[in-house]
Amino acid sequence: MRYFVVMPAAGSGRRFAASVPKQYAALGNSTVIEHALAIFEADPDCAGIVVAVAPDDAAWPGIAARRGRLIETAAGGEHRAQSVRNGLRALVGRARDDDWIMVHDAARPCLASADIEALKRELAPHPVGGLLAVPLADTLKRALEPGTKSTHVDATLDRDGLWRAATPQVFRFGVLLRALESALSAGRMPTDEAQAIEWTGQRPRLVAGRADNIKVTTADDLVLAGAILGTRTEKL
Repeated sequence: MRYFVVMPAAGSGRRFAASVPKQYAALGNSTVIEHALAIFEADPDCAGIVVAVAPDDAAWPGIAARRGRLIETAAGGEHRAQSVRNGLRALVGRARDDDWIMVHDAARPCLASADIEALKRELAPHPVGGLLAVPLADTLKRALEPGTKSTHVDATLDRDGLWRAATPQVFRFGVLLRALESALSAGRMPTDEAQAIEWTGQRPRLVAGRADNIKVTTADDLVLAGAILGTRTEKL
């Protein structure tokens, strides 16, 4: 499966509570975003990578300069959907309408090659695309007072059929660009690419992925990501 990568990396990471955005936090001998990029850089099926960063991003140019081939930069937006849309626009003229796009979070440094291969295998014949996700195993509670660190239980929810969405999310170039353009022009802000596709009436495919493909959101997540990578025998 020939594909391009779009990586939204314009977020400030307010919940990370550090002096740098989470994607630039040190992780081993590298940074979070460099781990996220490396697995695609090493894949011969990857035809190019576009990283969408904030206009005032002072950290990215130095990182980009020491990376390998394939990477270019696009202007990030205030929201994820805008960054991904801008990354796709940067590929106009190079990506065909039916080319595959893998959208991957800059703050997911633990993606394994087995998950990329599963996406290729499951989605290659699919007309639209899909995403990595993990079936929920924990009991789910709805909070009575949302948004607080300590609250009461309002209800226990049925977890049957529920999955936790992850990335990469993989869609045909034309399908995804048109879905995002349509949503944004209508003033709708999807929280991920799959939601934009769903709004067009299409059904993305869920592909079961590894539970350790975590997203770094807090300092504790960074410690966990280091432990996960420390157990890997594959070079990321």
